[in-house]
Amino acid sequence: MWRRQKPSKSRHPEGGVILVYLIVFLGAGIGGVFRHAVNMGAARLLGFGFPYGTLTVNVVGSIVMGLLTEYFVFRSGLPQELRLFLTTGLLGGFTTFSTFSLDAVTLWERGQWGIAAGYVALSLVLSMAGLFVGLMLIRLTGQGHAA
Repeated sequence: MWRRQKPSKSRHPEGGVILVYLIVFLGAGIGGVFRHAVNMGAARLLGFGFPYGTLTVNVVGSIVMGLLTEYFVFRSGLPQELRLFLTTGLLGGFTTFSTFSLDAVTLWERGQWGIAAGYVALSLVLSMAGLFVGLMLIRLTGQGHAA
């Protein structure tokens, strides 16, 4: 499945590390624009009563992450910079859920079912709890309002 490489200074000499960050930055910007377009399109077509756009980008992003990871990244010999642009950048900007899904499935496929289930549960519960904490902190200052 997903094989993360340790960063190597020798792999990106003389400013190459900066270029890698710029590549990821560019991909994330493009992915974010795509996410916004899907969110707006879904809202116009289906209404605002349910987060159809978010659901769509999460599912589509996870499918594309699976496709890229299994086929392009490991079978085509793409340069590391292009892999980072497509996965960490483009899909990371489109949806961070695709990376979450990849990490959970990687644990599952390694036979670490308990850790995978714990990761999924903790990610969902702690992320939602973190959002509530952020909401409450702003509301306590009198700067916010009930959602």
